[in-house]
Amino acid sequence: MSLGNLFTKISKFVAPYRWLVVLTLALTLVGALIAQVNAWVLRYAVDRISVLEGLTEGVDVLVWISVILLGKELVNFFVQYGQKLYGEKLRIFVSRDLAQTVIERVMTYRMAFFTTGGNASGKLQTRIDRGIESLSRLVQNFFIDIVPLFAGSVIALVMMFQANFWVGMVGLGIVPIYFWVSTVQAGKLKGKRRNIRDLRETKSQGILGIFDSITVIKSFTSEDIEAQKQLGLQLDLTEAQMKTRRINFLFNGLKGFIEQIGVVLIIILTAYLVLTGRMTIGAIMFHILLFNNVTAPIRQLHMIYDQMNDALIYSESFFRTLDAADEVEQSGDFRPASVKGHFAIRGVDFTYPDNTQPTLVDINMDIRPGKITALVGLSGAGKSTLINLLDKFYLPDRGTITLDGTPLADYDTELLRDNIGLVLQKNHIFAGTVAENIRYGNADATQDEVEDAARKSFLHDQIAALPDGYDTPAQKLSGGQQQKIAIARMFLKNPPIVFLDEPTASLDAISTEQIKASLDAIKRDRTVVIISHSISQIIDSDDIYVMQKGRVVEHGTHDKLYHIAGGVYRSIFEAMARSLNIDKITRTLDE
Repeated sequence: MSLGNLFTKISKFVAPYRWLVVLTLALTLVGALIAQVNAWVLRYAVDRISVLEGLTEGVDVLVWISVILLGKELVNFFVQYGQKLYGEKLRIFVSRDLAQTVIERVMTYRMAFFTTGGNASGKLQTRIDRGIESLSRLVQNFFIDIVPLFAGSVIALVMMFQANFWVGMVGLGIVPIYFWVSTVQAGKLKGKRRNIRDLRETKSQGILGIFDSITVIKSFTSEDIEAQKQLGLQLDLTEAQMKTRRINFLFNGLKGFIEQIGVVLIIILTAYLVLTGRMTIGAIMFHILLFNNVTAPIRQLHMIYDQMNDALIYSESFFRTLDAADEVEQSGDFRPASVKGHFAIRGVDFTYPDNTQPTLVDINMDIRPGKITALVGLSGAGKSTLINLLDKFYLPDRGTITLDGTPLADYDTELLRDNIGLVLQKNHIFAGTVAENIRYGNADATQDEVEDAARKSFLHDQIAALPDGYDTPAQKLSGGQQQKIAIARMFLKNPPIVFLDEPTASLDAISTEQIKASLDAIKRDRTVVIISHSISQIIDSDDIYVMQKGRVVEHGTHDKLYHIAGGVYRSIFEAMARSLNIDKITRTLDE
């Protein structure tokens, strides 16, 4: 990304705060003029004092010099205060808008975005955080550092030309050489900065992976192994950072040398002009101070240039995330008055992004409205993937899925999901209270409705027994209680279609029986698709589809499928029964 492209993209975030920009630029102009006062005062003082005899004649000069310089500093205090205040305010506002915009935008992206292209959560977080940090810092530096410095530099250079053309040419000649060296420096650093960015994203993802897997790491005493993995990443990052530092130190030293050449040339030229009678002694100091004002941006340019190039590098990935138009989840405009829940799946193939092996192959199903359909199969058979397609998280590669006779792709996505309740094997619990988490099923629900949903999921009595009741932080509850919160959300949402993906997997036997009773109640007169390894959850289903390696291999009721000799369903069912030790349980109950 070029600097011009960067400013074009960020300008729309700055535009709403034009008044801050105008105030900052006005103060910048005043500050740039004030910065030249010292040079004029010093020139006057040297030339005036050099012809005076004694302190008596110089008192008035000293008084006026003191008044002017102190007055200038007083005005400069308010100018700099205003510049920094308005510049910081602009940075904060732009940072806020960047963060809010990217979050709102990313949430509109299709599910595939988060599973492809290196968009893992840790990498995305680093990409967004570093992008916002570098871009907002660039905005602040532009109005607090870059514009004031260069405004003062231009004014000082104009004043040098007005005083003496040849001295002005010396000042002007140094600047492009310095910029050329800085450009070469930036070119050599560009690839290394990108490498550092990628290493930081990978390191951040690795740290998140450790936090997510800490229980497994500790159970296998693998702390040293994980530490070594992170050390390898850290060493790579350190080496990349040191390479950039070595280049920076070399080029910054070269730029400092170029600046000092300019100072030496100014001193030699002005001294020559004094000796030839074409310039006063005060003019020597005048030109040196003006040249100092011209080179002030040069002395700070390496720091600013580093920040600008950081912004360029991190803005690439940030705006690639923000402007991923192809990733926006597509929505149709079909909004029926009601949804019955008849899904027809015909010839559907699907392969996850970045995968080479298909997950679903030639799937044909009829999910009847008001009936219970069970998906049975070993892990990896494609059951959860099918639910992802029915919920429109992904679109099939081939074939069609219709709901009540209308292609699923034509449905308004928000309306579709408003009519679907989804309970997963492991549901996310948000930071917040129990009531807030249950109310995720219906943001407008009353407290009575929240408690009623909790009763239906057999959670109310447990929550009521807690000191803070429904104000208890939900993330402090047990895994089983958190699963009941997820089920309570579904009761509160009360949708006509329900997808259950191992809804009782993390519950104990008593809780499972309680939830089964609740699920049996909510299944009535709804379209239900259930995935479960629990015999009790699938045995009474109206339709059972048996999946194997992404294909439907058997279809029918429990009785029909169980009596297929050598059938897949029968082998799975008998394996379930053996895992539960059904024979021993039956003998125990008969005693």
